[in-house]
Amino acid sequence: MTAWDDLLQLAGGPGVSEADLLLHEERLSVRLPPSYREFLMAADGWDPEKALAPRLRPVAEVRWARDVDPYLAEGWGDDDLPRVPDEEYFIYGPEQDCSLHFRPEYLPDTLCVSIWDDGQIVLLNPAIVFPDGEWEAWDLASWHPGAVRYRSFRELALDMYADETD
Repeated sequence: MTAWDDLLQLAGGPGVSEADLLLHEERLSVRLPPSYREFLMAADGWDPEKALAPRLRPVAEVRWARDVDPYLAEGWGDDDLPRVPDEEYFIYGPEQDCSLHFRPEYLPDTLCVSIWDDGQIVLLNPAIVFPDGEWEAWDLASWHPGAVRYRSFRELALDMYADETD
């Protein structure tokens, strides 16, 4: 069993059916990334009594950030700042500098998959899609100078909820 399998088991369903997931993808006008789909099919959201990080929304409550909070991007960056070059932006893991290599212009079009909880929110970024279909995932929190970015929802969830699977 992998850490991902442990996390899915811990999240402890019930998940959504493929048919329901397709309806919500139609509502959002997008195909959700594979690891997030897998999570939703195992557990539709995250039980707030089990999670230390923000409560993950059931798929019926998932919305675009621009619809959840139209002012989300306010205060994040300056429109006059130069765009972060790709060779600096696409650094993930411990080498990542989330303050300097953050693109706040993506914020309005991210998918809000958690609630705001104690200054933290989880977002999925459809502007960055990897060859395997995964979207960039963000941990946006008041204690980060920007967003801590991951190559997938799976990577984010494993990092954020690692203490829960130990």
